[in-house]
Amino acid sequence: MTNQTFRSTFLLLSFSAVQELQILHFVVFLVFYLITMTGNLLIIAAIIFDHHLHTPMYFFLINLAVMDLGTVSAIVPKSMINSLTNTSSISYSGCVAQVFFFFFFASSDFALLTAMSYDRYVAICNPLQYDRIMHKTACIQIAVIAWIVSLLYASLQIGGTFAITFCSNIVHQFFCDIPALLKLSCSDIYLVEVGILAFGCSLAVGCFIYIITTYMHIFSTVLKISSTHGQKKALSTCFPHLAVVSLYICTGLFAYVRPHNDTFSDMDVVFAVIYTIIPPMINPFIYSMRNKDIKNALWRLLDFLSTSFSILCF
Repeated sequence: MTNQTFRSTFLLLSFSAVQELQILHFVVFLVFYLITMTGNLLIIAAIIFDHHLHTPMYFFLINLAVMDLGTVSAIVPKSMINSLTNTSSISYSGCVAQVFFFFFFASSDFALLTAMSYDRYVAICNPLQYDRIMHKTACIQIAVIAWIVSLLYASLQIGGTFAITFCSNIVHQFFCDIPALLKLSCSDIYLVEVGILAFGCSLAVGCFIYIITTYMHIFSTVLKISSTHGQKKALSTCFPHLAVVSLYICTGLFAYVRPHNDTFSDMDVVFAVIYTIIPPMINPFIYSMRNKDIKNALWRLLDFLSTSFSILCF
């Protein structure tokens, strides 16, 4: 059989054959999706409408929130629709698009987190040169580079994955995930797997090493600050970023570094939910809990929205 056999549709995993459980899955994913959308949109709106937050750190945070919205929007709505309509199909082109956008947004997330570590490094280790180094044009250039690298990476992923021959169209996952798609191959995919893994791991490890090295310099500089208040203030801008980076790394390790085999396990779905939905949903809470500027901006935004709503109602 060739790819031509499965050019029309793939069949995604159904969470249950029982209609009531399918509805439950729809409701749970809908709640996750609404929390993710609301949290990230509030972060974006708060930063846009508060001119005090028009700084490089929050510029990257807006980009991160947009990418988080894209990550969940690439996979969750289709899964919800399938559960609501009691179907499991996704078109071949839809599957290609899902893989592309998921990897584009997810890799952009990690690239932006790397850029944010550089921003914190300059702000803490070289504060007198911060405005000269992290000016508006430089921030835009860094963001564009992150998008371009992610675009190339996503293109490599779909090029390597969909060049293989599929012997089945039954994907044992609730979205078109590359490990699940590679298990459907009846061709020699060793070089494809090695190539994709090597390139992806090189990018991820490179970013990770850069972040670790950057924070070693940051902590070394913070320890030299004589004031305890100054140390706490410097670290308060780093902890949310470190928490988000740790969340992405831990969920990614759960999903891709653990041993894979040819058999399907329910844990594959659990891990997929953890690394695709949980980080984008939790990120807004991480950044708002320890950040007074974000908290104040959110309260002002909510107060403005409630006032505007009251005026419209009366």
